[in-house]
Amino acid sequence: MSCSATSPARRRAAPPRSCSPPARRSPRPWVHEFGVHSTMSVPITARGGTVGVTVLTRFRRPDPFTPDDVLLAEEITARAAVCIDNARRFSRERRTVLALQRSLLPRTLPRVAALDAASRYLPAARAGVGGDWFDVIPLSGMRVAMVVGDVIGRGIQASATMGRLRTAVQTLADIDLAPDELLTHLDDLVVRLCHDSGADAAAGEVGATCLSAVYDPVSRRCSLARAGRPAPVVMAPGESPREVKMPSGPPLGLGGPPFESAEVDLPVGTVLGLYTDGLVEGHGQDADANRRLLCSALAGDPSTAPAPGGAADSLDDACDRILRALLPRCGVNDDVALLLARTRGLPASQVATWAMPADPALVATVRRHVVGQLADWNLSDSVFTAELVVSELATNALRYGDPPIRLRLIHDATTLICEVSDSSHTAPHLRRARTYDEGGRGLLLVSQLTQRWGSRHTAEGKTIWAELSLLEE
Repeated sequence: MSCSATSPARRRAAPPRSCSPPARRSPRPWVHEFGVHSTMSVPITARGGTVGVTVLTRFRRPDPFTPDDVLLAEEITARAAVCIDNARRFSRERRTVLALQRSLLPRTLPRVAALDAASRYLPAARAGVGGDWFDVIPLSGMRVAMVVGDVIGRGIQASATMGRLRTAVQTLADIDLAPDELLTHLDDLVVRLCHDSGADAAAGEVGATCLSAVYDPVSRRCSLARAGRPAPVVMAPGESPREVKMPSGPPLGLGGPPFESAEVDLPVGTVLGLYTDGLVEGHGQDADANRRLLCSALAGDPSTAPAPGGAADSLDDACDRILRALLPRCGVNDDVALLLARTRGLPASQVATWAMPADPALVATVRRHVVGQLADWNLSDSVFTAELVVSELATNALRYGDPPIRLRLIHDATTLICEVSDSSHTAPHLRRARTYDEGGRGLLLVSQLTQRWGSRHTAEGKTIWAELSLLEE
């Protein structure tokens, strides 16, 4: 580090070596006004780079700067340089982690027929960015999954782990696992991540919490399971908000007892609120008091059954109202994720169900029922494809499944869903038939004619489903 100190006497003797920019030709007015007679410039350097310069002036005392003053200025500036560089590195790392975190979170929530949703994510203001996340995942049969989770730790590692867990949750939800089964598989994944990183999960170095909920707009029932998360709040139309009574579960990665799920009925217009710990903890108040404040802020929404088109706005207002009521203006110490959802329901007129006799000769009768129902729904353009898909799924269930067999059609403005359920737990698989094979083309044909298809296990057996788009290409 080099610096320079100048005074009138030294200036007459020899031109000094200065680390500061060259002075202007005309001195500034304050130089004459205050009588500045000595100037010292000290570069601010840290880790091999110069981040600025410190300029010190003397105008009251007539003595010029001494070598001791130079040493003191260099020591003070060196300490300040380290602090400035640390602050710059922290800000740069925080911006990087925050950009990674936001890139891994959903930019927009999907539009689904089962519910309206709104969300908020706030990073920690005075600490490193954590691993909070939320998600809304469309499922088969018009159902939808809602997930909120939090990864223990902060920084890039927590954000990267969050991205891996969110991807795993989407994959597990896509194969229609129940919430408790999903958490079980997610717990195994966190244990493997702990082993791969060499951390001790029992010591709490690596872990996560998660709450998963699946809502069915046909039955209007919601299945929930949690791992180390607070229970969600629910507000039915005309009722006060309350916490959902459901079994608790250990955080992910501990390998504790099995997770348990709960089922609750959610009437149309019910608001379900899922959140992370940062919303109710660490603000200088008791967590239970903050939960009561959360319920009070949620109850402030005057439109529990808004008109079409206004649901999203009212949920956004509720999110903002909750954040204003619970979070301090100076920022939060922990990340906050909030997800609000208002349930919808499919009327009985949009669902048709038939029991199928275990007789292949009666498949033609089932097809006629389907054609008549589609005519009642004014879906004549989809009759040929739906009739063919139903025929293939029904024949497959009669050949490889076990009675009782049930056919169900569900439709909304954009999608027609065909479901065939039976009591067998054997899942079908798609294979490519060879030239002279007599079978094996049914599911291949279904996959080509539909937007997507799949199967899910139920308590009674399995359901094979296929979705047909009603929108014109």
